[in-house]
Amino acid sequence: MSRQPSVLVLADGATFEGYAAGYLPDEGVTTGEFVFNTALSGYQEVITDPSYAGQIISFTYPHIGNYGVTALDDEAVRPWCKGVVVRDLSDQPSSWRAQGALEPFLIAHRVPAIVGVDTRRLTRHLRAHGALPGAFGHADGRAVADAAMLARGTDGMDFVSMVSTPSVYERGSGVRHVVAFDYGIKSTMVEQLAQRFRVTVVPAATTADEVRAMAPDGVFLSNGPGDPAALGHYVREVERLVGDVPIFGICLGHQLLATALGGSTFKLPFGHHGSNHPVQDLSTGRIEVTAQNHNYAVDADSLSAVVSHRNLNDGVVEGMVAEKERCFSVQYHPEAGPGPHDARYLFERFESLLSGQSVRSD
Repeated sequence: MSRQPSVLVLADGATFEGYAAGYLPDEGVTTGEFVFNTALSGYQEVITDPSYAGQIISFTYPHIGNYGVTALDDEAVRPWCKGVVVRDLSDQPSSWRAQGALEPFLIAHRVPAIVGVDTRRLTRHLRAHGALPGAFGHADGRAVADAAMLARGTDGMDFVSMVSTPSVYERGSGVRHVVAFDYGIKSTMVEQLAQRFRVTVVPAATTADEVRAMAPDGVFLSNGPGDPAALGHYVREVERLVGDVPIFGICLGHQLLATALGGSTFKLPFGHHGSNHPVQDLSTGRIEVTAQNHNYAVDADSLSAVVSHRNLNDGVVEGMVAEKERCFSVQYHPEAGPGPHDARYLFERFESLLSGQSVRSD
């Protein structure tokens, strides 16, 4: 396949060459914050995870697209990422599940890509200098470089209002009722909840009074994109629910719950994006292999809640428990599919909490 030359430029001036692929925007330039993902499989789930809104995903695994795409693997109705960076994009998928190839999927969803990039060099640069805004495209190199200098990262950005559901919907038929805030909720997350509860998924802007009117047995706070420090309007509604109803948060939901409990967050240098992060449950000593996708973390020193889980790579807070308030949360993704299932027990823990048992595992 003949492709147009494309160039990738980071805000610090680092330049990488490649070829244009996927959707080709008329202006020839795509901007966003560059992050890298270390997962060996699950590229469709990664691309369709709403938590990547505003970001450009660079895959460290060199061969992407080799098993095609299927609607069964979508985590949202459309991808919200700004673009993807790939070393080798396969155009001949081989899988009995495949309903098509990855590149037509990217084109249909208007996701630009750049292929043939030295993604090992790009990853090493982002590890050394942190996640960086930048640009890529098939436009003139000067135009791409100029766009890179103007590109914005995710600091101070509210992408939740963009990706959240515009209307309420229900899933599952369990005895207990859970209201799930959609800050960018993944389909697999909804499925895991629906296997255990009657779930009402509500827009992120839903108020605490509106939630109480639904008389839920518990509240779930989902994953989502952007800077938690810019989401005070959502935190205030969570604050009003703390202590009134059991709460379980994942990823951004963990950060918002921590903030509602008086904690604070900070941005990690290059975030955690992948399906192989070791996390220790401090109450049992058990080590889980986890899937993660976040650029921000909770400051342990700011927490009044008990830290329940730690990342063994860098010591970052990966979970917390506020027993008196009947709340708990984790930074990682126990629902991950594909991905390790070591942490699926957390959904059972939420179910036990709604049955009146302690939120702690010990």
